[in-house]
Amino acid sequence: MAESNIWWLLTGVAVAAELMTGTFYLLMFALGLAAAAMAALMGFGVATQLVIAAIVGGGAVVAWHLLRGKKSVGKNAEFNSDVNMDIGQTIYIDAWQADGTTSVKYRGTTWTAQLQAGSSASAGNYMIEQIIGSRFIVKKI
Repeated sequence: MAESNIWWLLTGVAVAAELMTGTFYLLMFALGLAAAAMAALMGFGVATQLVIAAIVGGGAVVAWHLLRGKKSVGKNAEFNSDVNMDIGQTIYIDAWQADGTTSVKYRGTTWTAQLQAGSSASAGNYMIEQIIGSRFIVKKI
C-alpha cells in the first residue's frame, strides 16, 4: 500500500472520529494528516511527512484555539445577546415600586424588571442590559 494511501486512511479515521465526538480540533488534526498525504504524493520521505503533519496539524489546532479563545472571551450568558436575544431590546416602563423593581409585560409574559445601579427610576423607555433568571436588569435610554 502506498504511503499516501495510509495518510488518507488516517485522515478519514480522524474525520470519522470528529463526527462521532463533535470536537472541531480533530478536523484540524485531519488537515495535518492530509498535508502529509500530499507530501507523500510529492515523493518526500517518511520523516518529512511526519514533520509536515505535525506542523500543519499542530499549527491548525493552535490557530483554531487562539481564534476561538478570542471570540469566547468576554460576556457570560446573562450579558451576552448571542445567548439571550432579549438583551439590548427596549421595553417601556410606566411606574416603579419603592424597591426599584416593577412588573413589565414582554413577549407575552410578565417579567420583573430591576434598575441597573446608577439609573434613575422614571417612566420611559429602558434597555435590557442583563437577564438573571426571570428578572431583567434595565437602564434608562
